[in-house]
Amino acid sequence: MLRALAALLLILLTASAAAAQIRLKDLVEFDGVRGNDLIGYGLVVGLDGTGDGIRNAPFTEDIMTNILERLGVNITGEQFRPRNVAAVLVTATLPPFSRAGSRVDVTVSAIGDASSLFGGTLVMTPLNGADGQIYAVAQGAVLAGGVAARGAAAQVVEGVPTSGSIPGGARVEREVDFTLASLPRVRLALRQADFTTAVRIEQVINSHFGRAVAAMQDSGTVLLDIAATRAPSAAHALSQVENLVVDPGSRARVVIDQRSGTIVMGEDVRISRVAVAQGGLTLRVEETPQAIQPNPFSPGETVVVPRTNASITPRPGVGMAEVAGGTSLAQVVAGLNALGVGPRDMIDILNTINAAGALHADLVVR
Repeated sequence: MLRALAALLLILLTASAAAAQIRLKDLVEFDGVRGNDLIGYGLVVGLDGTGDGIRNAPFTEDIMTNILERLGVNITGEQFRPRNVAAVLVTATLPPFSRAGSRVDVTVSAIGDASSLFGGTLVMTPLNGADGQIYAVAQGAVLAGGVAARGAAAQVVEGVPTSGSIPGGARVEREVDFTLASLPRVRLALRQADFTTAVRIEQVINSHFGRAVAAMQDSGTVLLDIAATRAPSAAHALSQVENLVVDPGSRARVVIDQRSGTIVMGEDVRISRVAVAQGGLTLRVEETPQAIQPNPFSPGETVVVPRTNASITPRPGVGMAEVAGGTSLAQVVAGLNALGVGPRDMIDILNTINAAGALHADLVVR
């Protein structure tokens, strides 16, 4: 697995060398051109006995009561015990410049003890923005992301059956007030703040227009003067800017995901010359209880006597191995591969190398 990871890193390194130029639209966010998060609380109906238990999720009964009363159904004093409904949270992102009547995708997630949303239908649910206003209304059949099967003594779950999506499931009812054409200047916010990248963006834009129209404010902001571009509008200016290509600079970084054992290294990662010894112990405990019985027709009772065999075996290693100072990602990977360890052990080695001050990169552990 470690060799496969090394091969993948080498492929990524080769690809990055061939495609170092990145479009500006993939590096920055334009001021005002952003989405807005929406959230709502609703009810999924039509489940095949996999909904909320009313005793464990009383809020499901409350929303059912409210919906039925709005539809003119008098349920005063009635007792609800259905298993085909589930209370859910509905989330969506309102894209920039969305107009009334357009549709957006929504995500539906159970908040009670429902075991699956498969086959359910979301009842009309208002979606609110951060200001409390309703911007969209969601409704439709839920596409669940998994399946669950349960028997008397076992159950099997594949994927996440308590969460699903509705493509185009929400219709925009209110537009966000924003006029791009009224902006005299537009800020370009870098997704990864970096002084080198910011100054390169400034240079590329000014070179394209042949005059000073962009100015770097800090490591995360470049200011674009719309009037200086002589474009008919801000939208026309941004359409020219967003497709310009830039060679971004970035900090050397090693990202470690401890849950999956995944290690990703950036192209600029370097390691000083170090010597590493890595080993481990295997602890084995075996239980072989024995039953001792009395002789036939003699007084006494059967007794179970524990028998435990415990041993500790050192795992063979490569002793003290030298990792030569790497001047490229390929050399760093080759040096670490020389240790002959798996990804889990490699995580410990990288942590230790970083503690020794020999890892010249930001170590990010997730």
